[in-house]
Amino acid sequence: MLKIYRSVLLSLLAGGLAFTGCQTTHKADRLYENYDYALAIEEYQEVFAKKEPGLEGAQRLADAYRLTGRTAEAEQWYAKVVAMPEADPINTYYYAEALRSNGKYFEAKTQYQNYAMKVPAEAAKANAKAQASDAALKLLEEPPTAIVVNEVQINSGNADFSPTVYDNGILFTSDRGGSTNGKDSEAGTYGWTGRPYLQIFYAQRNQDSTWQMPTLASATLNSAYHDGPAVLDSANTTLFFTRTKMVKKKQENVNTDPTSWVQKPLSNNYVNRLEIFTARREGSTWADVKPFAHNKVEEYSVGHPALSPDGQVLYFVSDKPGGLGETDIYYSELQPDGSWGQPVNAGSTINTAGKEMFPAFDQAGNLYFSSDTHPGFGGLDVFKAKGNRANWSRPENLRAPVNSPKDDFGMVFMRGAANAQVGYLSSNRDSNNGTDDIYSFKLLSNAILHVTTLERVQVKGKRSINQPLADVRLKLTPQNTQDSTVAFSDRNGEYKFGVMKGNSYDLIGEKFGYLTQSALVAIDTVKLADTTRVTLIFDKSQKEQSIALENIYYDLDKWNIRPDAATELDKLVRTLKDNPSIKIELSAHTDSREGHGYNQVLSERRAQSAVEYLVSKGIARNRLTWRGYGETMLKNRCADGVECTEDEHQLNRRTEFKIK
Repeated sequence: MLKIYRSVLLSLLAGGLAFTGCQTTHKADRLYENYDYALAIEEYQEVFAKKEPGLEGAQRLADAYRLTGRTAEAEQWYAKVVAMPEADPINTYYYAEALRSNGKYFEAKTQYQNYAMKVPAEAAKANAKAQASDAALKLLEEPPTAIVVNEVQINSGNADFSPTVYDNGILFTSDRGGSTNGKDSEAGTYGWTGRPYLQIFYAQRNQDSTWQMPTLASATLNSAYHDGPAVLDSANTTLFFTRTKMVKKKQENVNTDPTSWVQKPLSNNYVNRLEIFTARREGSTWADVKPFAHNKVEEYSVGHPALSPDGQVLYFVSDKPGGLGETDIYYSELQPDGSWGQPVNAGSTINTAGKEMFPAFDQAGNLYFSSDTHPGFGGLDVFKAKGNRANWSRPENLRAPVNSPKDDFGMVFMRGAANAQVGYLSSNRDSNNGTDDIYSFKLLSNAILHVTTLERVQVKGKRSINQPLADVRLKLTPQNTQDSTVAFSDRNGEYKFGVMKGNSYDLIGEKFGYLTQSALVAIDTVKLADTTRVTLIFDKSQKEQSIALENIYYDLDKWNIRPDAATELDKLVRTLKDNPSIKIELSAHTDSREGHGYNQVLSERRAQSAVEYLVSKGIARNRLTWRGYGETMLKNRCADGVECTEDEHQLNRRTEFKIK
C-alpha cells in the first residue's frame, strides 16, 4: 500500500512509449491508464492466459506489478520484456530493481551493468546500483543487529504500517477498511491497489504482550480519503498526521507524478498531494484539527511528520522544488509565538537524488529514516544518523534483520524503555502482494563483541602454543534474558557479534572433542572504541593429556595462592563448571634446583593448595585429586648440574591438570 508514497516515476512510462495495444487488452489498458493497477493486473492475466503477450502488454503488466509492490511477479514479467528485441532499455533497469528487491544480488548486478551499456547517460547511476548490490552481500555477512518479530495479531491481509506509540498501544495506518462516523465507507476503494483508502487505527497491547483487535481511530482523524501516518508529541496532547488530497492539475499535459512519491488515484485530471495536520487531544477524543502552515498542495506535498525529542523541531518529507532528490527530509523550528518557521532542507548528508522518507527519533535524539539510495539491501532501508537540523553524521545502515531486500521503514521507539532500544517498524518483506506489516524489534547492537577461538596445543619440551580453532559454536545471551544468538567461528577462529553498550552477556563456546569454555562479558559504556575483544582458549577433552596452566606462580619456598595465580585458577574454575562431568588431577612441578626431597614436598603442598582453592570456589572435592611430582617430570634438559637460563627453569615450574 505504501506505493502511494514510494512508486517510481510514471514519466518513464508515459514519455516516449506509444502503447497501441490490441482489442483484447482494451479494458486492461484503460484501467492501466487510469492507474487502476490492481484491476488492470486481473484483466491482463485473463487475456495472457489465452494468448502470448506482445511487448506493450507484457511491459504494462510488469509495470503494474512493480507499482503495486509485487516484486516476484515483476521480476518474472520484466524477464520476458527484456528478452524482446524492441524493449525499451528502461525495462532492464526495472528488471535489475526487481531482482535486487528479491535478494538476487548477483543477477541484479549483471542487469545494472547491462543497463549502463545500453544507456551511457545513466551509467553512473546504474554502476552505483551494481556496487550497492556487492555492498548488500557484504552487509549480509555482518552479525544480526536486532530481534525482529511480526506482530501477527495486529496485521491484516492488507497494508498495516507506520505505528506511533499511544497510550497502552499504537496508532497505525492501514487500508483494511473500517467505519467513519459509525458508517461503513462506501466510496473507499483505491483503484491503484484495489483496497480501501488508508485510515488511522488504534491497537491496544495487553500486559502479557498480546494485542486486542485494532479499531478505527477517532472520526476526527479519518477523512473520506487517505489518512496517516501520524506522530504524537512527548506530552501526548498533540498529534501530527498526514492527509492526502486530490488536486486538480493546472495544465492538461503536466506529468501526473513528477515526484515519484504520490500518485493520482482516480482520474487523469487530478494528482495526489500530501498535507500535514495537527489535532489536539481532549480526553479520549481528538479535536481542533488544523493544517500545517507550510502545506502547499497546489504545488507539492509535505508529509511523514516527526518531532525532535524536545518538541522544538518538526521534521517532515517533501518534494518541493529546489530539493536534492525525489523526496527530501526538511525541518521547521518552533517559534516563540507558537508558529512553525520556514522549512529548511536537512542537507546533503541525509538527502540524496532518490527518496528519503519516514523520519523518526529515539530518546537520545538520533535520527532514523528510510532511503532507497544510500547503500543498502534494496528498496527502502532504515538508516541512523547523529546530529540535528542540517548537521548530521554519515548515515549508518541498520543492517539485517532490521533491513531486508524489500521496503523497511516507519521505525518508532517505545518511550521509557531501557536504552530506547525497543519499538516497532514496518516492512513488506513477508508479503506476496506488496502489502506492509508491523514488526516489533529489539536492537542488539551499538557495539561489536569480537570473539576469537583458539586451541591450546602442548609442545613437547616447550611452552604451549595457541592456534585458531574454527567452527566453534558460540552462544551469546544477554544476562537475565532468554534471547540467545548462536553463531560459529570462521576459519580464522573469529566471529563478531552485535551488542549493546552497558549490557552484560554470557558467552559459551562448544566444539565436539574439546572442553566447553565460557565467559561473562560486560560491554563498557564509556570506552571510545566500539569493539570489545574476548578470547576463548580450548583444550582437547582427552584423558591423561596434561594441560599446563599459564602464569601460576608462587613466592620462593611458598605454596599459598597469590592474586595473580588466583586469576588463572579462576579460569580453571569456570572450565570445570562449564564441563560438570569431568574429573581432573591437578599436579605441581618444580625445577631441578634444591634437593629432590625438598622439591617433592614443595610440589605436593602447592598442588594441594591449588585444589583447596578450587574447592573454595564451589568445585566438588570428589571431582579433584592432586599430586606433586617435584622435579621428576622436567620438560627440558635442565636437570641437576646443567646450566640453564631462568626462563628454562621457569618452564619446569608449572601447574598442570589432566582429565581422569
